[in-house]
Amino acid sequence: MRIIACYSNKGGVGKTATSVNLAYAAAQAGLRTLICDLDPQGASGFYFRIKPSKKLVEDKFFKDEARFIKSIRGSDFDMLDVLPANMTFRDFDIFLSRMKNSQSRLKKALKAVDNDYDLILLDCAPNISTLSESVFKAADGIIVPVIPTTLSERTLEQLLDFFKEHKLDRKKLAPFFSMVQASKKLHTETMERLGTEYSKMFLNTPLPFSTDVEKMGVHRAPVGTYASNRPVGKAYAALWDEIQDRFGLKAGK
Repeated sequence: MRIIACYSNKGGVGKTATSVNLAYAAAQAGLRTLICDLDPQGASGFYFRIKPSKKLVEDKFFKDEARFIKSIRGSDFDMLDVLPANMTFRDFDIFLSRMKNSQSRLKKALKAVDNDYDLILLDCAPNISTLSESVFKAADGIIVPVIPTTLSERTLEQLLDFFKEHKLDRKKLAPFFSMVQASKKLHTETMERLGTEYSKMFLNTPLPFSTDVEKMGVHRAPVGTYASNRPVGKAYAALWDEIQDRFGLKAGK
């Protein structure tokens, strides 16, 4: 089983849309996939038409293995399950601060389904916190959406500094450009500069800004189900192929 996190310390960069579409792509590729929503807003569950978990509340996520497993729900798609979030997830940092070995608690919780899935994809909340540190430790890879703008570039630099300061493995990080508007000079210049500066780190596939992604809230489904031949649908498919190669994701592993 591999654990891949979709993370950014900045909100509004397309984390949930990316998580949902990559989880769908993984399942379509034959990987037994679980998307685990760590954001208390519960958007991943919403897109998959799944209501927030009512039983996996407070610190039960980390302490009650049986309840963790029972809270997993099947989606409308083969090979794809969802662990929906609820508003008590906003207190994860408080719960973790009270636990011994807090940074290993998330990975321990996910190990409860180790034999059931090839891939767990974490849809993360936009902050740097105790939970984030647990994500950084647990994940085999961390994909980071970066809008090619000044503020998004700044948050990427903050993340890289955090990894350096805490001696975390920067090889786990796989940033990519998200919500790209090629008609904007700032976007094209930023992509060229960062692509050169972090050439070994960045994935090659940019995700274009698209109303097809905004329509996910209307369809309540991944883009691949209604716009697979549109530019952003093809971009998600290409991004998945890159991630699959980067982190060695294969069915049964």
